[in-house]
Amino acid sequence: MSNNNTLWWAALVAWMAGATWWHVCKVKLLCDAPMVSANPAPTETFEVVPLHIKDGTSLDLHSPGNFGFAKSGFEANVSAVKVQIDSLSAYLKANPNKKVTITGYYSSEETNATSWLNLGIARAEGIKRYFVANGLPADAFTTVSELQDGIQFSMDSLKGGIGFAIADLAGVTEKTLAEGQKYESIFKPLDIYFSTGSSEYIRTSDNAKFIQEAKQFLAEHRDKKLLLTGHTDNVGNEAANALLSGKRADYVKRQLIAAGLPESQLSTDAKGQNAPRESNDTKEGRAANRRVTIVVQ
Repeated sequence: MSNNNTLWWAALVAWMAGATWWHVCKVKLLCDAPMVSANPAPTETFEVVPLHIKDGTSLDLHSPGNFGFAKSGFEANVSAVKVQIDSLSAYLKANPNKKVTITGYYSSEETNATSWLNLGIARAEGIKRYFVANGLPADAFTTVSELQDGIQFSMDSLKGGIGFAIADLAGVTEKTLAEGQKYESIFKPLDIYFSTGSSEYIRTSDNAKFIQEAKQFLAEHRDKKLLLTGHTDNVGNEAANALLSGKRADYVKRQLIAAGLPESQLSTDAKGQNAPRESNDTKEGRAANRRVTIVVQ
């Protein structure tokens, strides 16, 4: 057979093989598909919840990022939201009538190695310290916590963990101030509030909880004391206010003794109108100043 015939036969065989494959695989679709796993490995998806801080129509801050925390950690990485929280600082300095509630979120999967009641409070207090370090008054902030077991972690990191609520101080009363004092730890001072001219303090479930926990703590630590410091607003005579603040502190002391706390571990002080928390120029500020502060020594 000549070389030409050989080449033609080879070409014919190749053409027939190619045509057969095309007809079977592309037209009839009878060729086996590539092997694919019936249960492909799932890929982890993690969505960062953007930061949003809003105060009516006066303030609206957004960031695609959020605070960062290590799992079971309380120190925040603020790099992704520094512009927004610095803007919030400037807004609060320009609007001293605002009160901010900082909510710290935490999961039951986490371990609390802090002295705070839970990681949520520890996280919120850390953010509060950031603002105070930037020149804002500590009493402009209230810290609370919320357990959220739906929190997502990625590589043992949490993105978020903090929420903000902004409100006006207008309309604040002694009752709302008393109810705003939340028990977190006996190591966090608690303010007890009074109506104007009264030595009877406003009782809440949280200050009752504080007193109960303080009783147990003092029983276990005989070298520790509770200091009760009385304060007033500036309505009336300064000397009379000093006397009234002392009476309020003594009244609370008697109530604590009646609740079973040892008198030897209770001490009192009277500051009168000389250590206000808020300006006495407003009704709300005067209400905030009528208080007895309890602190562990």
